Amino acid sequence: MKAIVLFAHGSRDPLWHGPIKAIATRIKEMSTDLEVRCAYLELTEPTLMQTTAELSKLGCTQLHITPLFLGVGKHAREDLPLLVQELKQSYPLIEITCAPSIGEDARIIDAVAKVSLNPLSQS
Repeated sequence: MKAIVLFAHGSRDPLWHGPIKAIATRIKEMSTDLEVRCAYLELTEPTLMQTTAELSKLGCTQLHITPLFLGVGKHAREDLPLLVQELKQSYPLIEITCAPSIGEDARIIDAVAKVSLNPLSQS
């Protein structure tokens, strides 16, 4: 089984989770053969380790982590690589990959630019 984990910072505010969950829902609509989960670094659960444990129990063999960080700060540069290393050691039978933070993806940069320009181009 293949899985995608959307990894975000986390917040105690339940409304903060809405966009993350919406992305997960959209991925499920686009690819029904994937398991899709959300995981958080802090302030809320599930953690990346908890999510990986759950997916392992379900028989996951390939896990791809998508970090939902626009800025590439300490969490993306330092914390996440350590967490991924820990996951690989704890779950050697799962092929674990991690994408760069979405803020580094030219498609995301273009999409945000288009959304930002849209109100101005309509006036």
